[in-house]
Amino acid sequence: MHIDITGHQIDVTTSMRDYLTNKFERIKRHFDQVIKVHAILSVEKLEHKAEATMHINGKTIFAESTEEDLYAAIDLLIDKLDKQIRRHKDKLTSTRHRSEPLKYQEV
Repeated sequence: MHIDITGHQIDVTTSMRDYLTNKFERIKRHFDQVIKVHAILSVEKLEHKAEATMHINGKTIFAESTEEDLYAAIDLLIDKLDKQIRRHKDKLTSTRHRSEPLKYQEV
């Protein structure tokens, strides 16, 4: 998984980068087919905003969060992405979405 982290009107420090990278490891535990992640951290007046775009095989997932604290915004962002990843994984492994029809046994 390749992670790009950029900051708008904020300098991304190594502690912010490490914190965000460690949080994305949680998502990698649930779904290991993430190709690329682009995260943007920004500050607007008193609100800190964190947003991320994840590229998965055949799908792009986006989430954003706004909080007064940057680390709280990152935590909320990861929670939203994790929920979307789990929903996507459930769709892939669901028995209702099989590509081949079920075979019925004759009695």
